[in-house]
Amino acid sequence: MANLHPKSSSSTAATPELRTTEAELEILQVLWKSGSSTVREVHERLAVQKPTGYTTTLKLMQIMTEKGLLQRDESLRAHVYRPVMPRQEAQRWMLRQLMDRFFDGSGAQVAMGALSERPASTEERKAIRKLIEERRREQ
Repeated sequence: MANLHPKSSSSTAATPELRTTEAELEILQVLWKSGSSTVREVHERLAVQKPTGYTTTLKLMQIMTEKGLLQRDESLRAHVYRPVMPRQEAQRWMLRQLMDRFFDGSGAQVAMGALSERPASTEERKAIRKLIEERRREQ
């Protein structure tokens, strides 16, 4: 189960705590990629990757709504769901959690560990250099 907890900070808006199972994360991935969708649409996209029952998808999405992971628009006959948090924001929260729990708060250790595990492409290296240079100018 992935845990995502917001840091308490006066500069950060309150964000709901996210706790996701692998199945919930798969649903979030579909919604982040496809945008707001009905249960049927999400189920059909998930079924391409692995068979699962429609009622399982429905129940998971209902639970995710109760947990604050999804919002449901009930104005139409088929309810439409969307993630509460955009993908990039969720990734930042997860990265902070990982950084704090396993890397003593060190972004450099996270970056070096990630790059030693999977080398960056030329484009990714350019983006990393650009970010480092931007941070250097901010100091």
